[in-house]
Amino acid sequence: MAVGQDGHSSTGMARYKLTLAYDGTAFLGSQRQARRRTVQGELEQGLHSLGWRGRSVILSGRTDTGVHAAGQVAALDFDWAHGTDALREALNANLPVDMAVSTVELAEPEFHPRYDATSRRYRYRLICQPVRDPLREAMAWRVWPALEEDLLEDAAKCLPGRRDFAGFGSAPHKGGDTVRTVTTSEWSCSGDEWYYQIVADGFLYHMVRRLVYAQVAVAQRRCLPGALIESLESGRRRTDLPAGIAPAQGLTLVNVDY
Repeated sequence: MAVGQDGHSSTGMARYKLTLAYDGTAFLGSQRQARRRTVQGELEQGLHSLGWRGRSVILSGRTDTGVHAAGQVAALDFDWAHGTDALREALNANLPVDMAVSTVELAEPEFHPRYDATSRRYRYRLICQPVRDPLREAMAWRVWPALEEDLLEDAAKCLPGRRDFAGFGSAPHKGGDTVRTVTTSEWSCSGDEWYYQIVADGFLYHMVRRLVYAQVAVAQRRCLPGALIESLESGRRRTDLPAGIAPAQGLTLVNVDY
């Protein structure tokens, strides 16, 4: 007998949907690796301490070393008889301090956090100032020279649509499709901090961080806006668009929608 999110007991094997938050600083990415500290490894260890006998949890997607999450999604099958609230509390008592389960829900048996996702939202944080700021730089990329607001916003407006982003990332699997649909791409500013929001039906490996780097290059006049536009239209990065990748610590997976 399965139940909803009111915490009442359930019996028998059921599929659970977990929403995770973590500070990615000390993780070597989300995906399990032998003898490496990862989000998946820590989650599975916490589950095993509660009597879970599964082989692997399923994540909505992987995040790289140093990337953070507020809304990573995982799914697993578990014979748990104490309700969803109790599972969340028990898991958090067995997880390290740099990660937590924010919600636990019962899901349909066929629910898949990756293949059922309709969109993902990422946020990137920049600090624009000439002097080092060690505390804030732990969770952001400090850039200088200053960014030109109009150029940065115009660059972001070039991205929405269905495009081949092969020039800005690689497919999760060799020979995989590199076409993605971006629905939101926008910057906002508060003081010396800039925040970039991007929503798409999926992302290539390193895609967000490469797009951020390219937009910053345009906004610092290190290349012409046309280099970014033509790279997007052709599916290949133009040689006059600086090659680089924004640091991992500025990136957060905000949420996954279904």
